[in-house]
Amino acid sequence: MLITFKTSAAPDVMMLADLAEYLLGIIGKHLSERGVIMHDELPVAIQKLESAVVVDKKERAEHDGRFHEGEEGHEPHEIPIGLAQRAFPFLDMLRLAQKANTDILWGV
Repeated sequence: MLITFKTSAAPDVMMLADLAEYLLGIIGKHLSERGVIMHDELPVAIQKLESAVVVDKKERAEHDGRFHEGEEGHEPHEIPIGLAQRAFPFLDMLRLAQKANTDILWGV
């Protein structure tokens, strides 16, 4: 199922429900049929999501160093998309909504 996030400050952001549930969980919200991230909640939401991205990048770097450093003949494998790439459109929306002092809605 696709979830569409809307705000007057940015283009709509659509994502699959499992990713929406994950990102909303990071910022302390629950995915329901309808919801809102109030403009006064945005600074904390942005900080939580940015922190999660930093942690994810650090864990990925540690994994690569731990499991692939110094391997001879190791074929580079496809790198899965990280949280930074998955969260970017949503994080950008949060930042734009914060600048415009507007709420973000979904399920409307």
